[in-house]
Amino acid sequence: MVLRFYWTRMFLVLLVGVGGIGAVIYAIALLLNLGSVTPGLQTSADNDYTKYVDPFLGTENGGNMFPGVVAAPFSMVKLGPDLTNGNADAYSGYLPEGQIWGFSIMHESGTGGAPKYGVVSQMPVLGDVPNPLIDLSQNRSVSDSAKVGYYKSSLVSGIDIEVSATEHAGYYQYTFPSGSSSSVVVDVSHVLPSFRGLGWGQGYAGGYFGISDDGSAYEGYGVYNGGWNLAPNWTIFFCGHFDQAPMSSKTFIGEGTTIHSYGDNLSTNTTYRHGGVFSFSQSKVASRVGISFISSAQACQNIASEIPPNTSIQTLVSRAQTRWNQQVFSRVTTSETNLTILTQLYTYLYGMMLIPTNRTGENPLWTSNEPYYDDIFTFWDLFRCGTALMHVLQPSAYEEQIRSLIDIWRHEGWLPDARSSDYTGRTQGGSNADNVLADAFVKGVRGMVNWLDGFNAMKTNAEIVPPNNFDAIADDSSTRQGRGALSDWKDYGWITPAFTRAVTRAVEYAVNDFSLYQVASGLGFFADADRYLIRSRNWRNHWNPAQTSFNSSGYLVPRDANGTFVCGRCYWAEPYYEDTPWSYSFNAQHDIYHLIALSGGREAFIERLETFFTPNLTRKNAAYGHTLFDPANEPAFNTPYLFNFVGRQDLSVKYSRSIAMNFYNTGRGGIPGNSDAGSMQSWILWNMIGLYPMTGQTTFLVGSPWFKYLRIALGDGKTLTITSRGGNRNSAYYVQSLKVNGRSWDKAWVTWEDVFAHGGTLDFVLGDEPALWATGTLPPSPASDESPSVFW
Repeated sequence: MVLRFYWTRMFLVLLVGVGGIGAVIYAIALLLNLGSVTPGLQTSADNDYTKYVDPFLGTENGGNMFPGVVAAPFSMVKLGPDLTNGNADAYSGYLPEGQIWGFSIMHESGTGGAPKYGVVSQMPVLGDVPNPLIDLSQNRSVSDSAKVGYYKSSLVSGIDIEVSATEHAGYYQYTFPSGSSSSVVVDVSHVLPSFRGLGWGQGYAGGYFGISDDGSAYEGYGVYNGGWNLAPNWTIFFCGHFDQAPMSSKTFIGEGTTIHSYGDNLSTNTTYRHGGVFSFSQSKVASRVGISFISSAQACQNIASEIPPNTSIQTLVSRAQTRWNQQVFSRVTTSETNLTILTQLYTYLYGMMLIPTNRTGENPLWTSNEPYYDDIFTFWDLFRCGTALMHVLQPSAYEEQIRSLIDIWRHEGWLPDARSSDYTGRTQGGSNADNVLADAFVKGVRGMVNWLDGFNAMKTNAEIVPPNNFDAIADDSSTRQGRGALSDWKDYGWITPAFTRAVTRAVEYAVNDFSLYQVASGLGFFADADRYLIRSRNWRNHWNPAQTSFNSSGYLVPRDANGTFVCGRCYWAEPYYEDTPWSYSFNAQHDIYHLIALSGGREAFIERLETFFTPNLTRKNAAYGHTLFDPANEPAFNTPYLFNFVGRQDLSVKYSRSIAMNFYNTGRGGIPGNSDAGSMQSWILWNMIGLYPMTGQTTFLVGSPWFKYLRIALGDGKTLTITSRGGNRNSAYYVQSLKVNGRSWDKAWVTWEDVFAHGGTLDFVLGDEPALWATGTLPPSPASDESPSVFW
């Protein structure tokens, strides 16, 4: 304390000499602020932010989050439990209730549609196993526990299972009841099932399983298909080691629950179920398992290099926590002391970086010097704000992901809108990888990205009709890649009900074409730019001014080839995908001022927006009553912030903060429905930061920050520092004034260049009543013919 006072006094003396009394006052304020800062503000690698991460956040209420072990951002291995509970789909393997029937090495997180993976599994049981093909599932004796890098389950049989992992290998540690024999079953046919009845389930198509001479090791592969992306056969290789020789080890081959062969040391390559049973007398047994998409030899190399013999589980847990701290959590630091808010902040950061999967060096399809990422779920979900936040928080990985997308186009001919198990699919609306590329381009991502190839990849989507993959649930055109309804878009300037999801596709194709305009303009391809700008306005052709709802007129509706407007409902086979005409009618994010004009002008647009969030209307939400707004679906992500375009930034703050407070929390249902690979997490994180991105543009709409102090490391020594004073998170959150990089600011928007390209500062003054501070230029609407001045 004496030493600190001495240096404080010397600091003030120096400031008096160089800056006068103003500098002294500033220094005092700075020192007082530093006195209240928690260790979380420091960027030392020694700080453990993982203590704020709850892996179970979002595992209930349809969030589908994976609570198992992910050793680093974008790791290939995701090791955790697989549960069964009646006919409930376990999308990430986990269910809050039910029986464990295996611990498998591959999972996805926050995905919907149907489960994917759940392969390369082990299941411990007591005693001998006369038939490993029967149901060996067990209930848990207590609730599972987890932290970053670690997961534990305790079964009613008295078996404890603890797991950890690296990027390409997993570690199992079993504790069996003393004095009893035990077994570990490896079932190559193990895969997460689906009970939805949509034909999206996974299948097992055969494999191979062999055991070493001493019985302590095994290797092989499995072939699988299906899942939410309707993938054909794909293969994963594995290599496993136990830390001791078993009492016995034997392979099995069977069909259903019938054993055909049991006891050989080699399981041949057939479509029958394959696997092995390893029996032990010791109460402690450990197992190391590596995987690879290339070969069993590479799987063995992965385990040898990442989890060598005698590695302890504590070492792996510590290594995983260090990786997450250094690569993710220490990049976002705050003076916040509220444990609830810190748990939200760091758990949401964790949840948005579990997928995609970095498979560089594990691509079985082609040889390339480019990075390779898989498990993209999906750009339809992510393009609005998820990929923009990935750019801010992980710029190096983000550039790799952009390069990977372009390289997939080079070798397969199309950009993926979704991808898993090395197979592209499915496209839900537009070719929204176009938006992701455009967003990276306008924000200056260059590095090793070949943007000429990138633009040509986007032109493939814009000009070539993809071959129909005859998806059973929407067989009118391709759901695998590209723009299946492109022929209508080019022939009519709108999409007819001959194609499913007609309105969704139309508004998204318009945004996609605007993305091509942005990149073409930047590359100097001005004829292309003009053509795609004009096409980006075709969403207007779906606007029916005579369509009315809740005292508002004009909505996006389906349109026949003869120009007649018709009506429709929502989902795969309907004109609106996973949302309503109300929501999609706000979605032309590049052409907002024309949307305002069609809606009847400024006041009518404000009334329409407020109606969208009004309780007791038609869509049921627990916190909002019945409203038109659905926080669990991405098409409405932008909508709370559109008030900024009509000079009512206070209403953007009011509604976006209300959504954040009512639908997000630290519970197991802490996100409003399916995470969609971190989409929900990215929305709430932008809300915490106090900005919202307009994808494909350099514009960020200003909201209101949650923190007194928040610092984001942007890479290359750059930082964005956000401060606020005078308010509180729950009520006094209205912006009273804003300074950007020390200068007074009167606009309800900033650009990438203002605060991200070179770093910057945002200093807010907040209060409990709305204030008319944003009196300057309104946000740009680059595809609009109208000037915003016509609304005033």
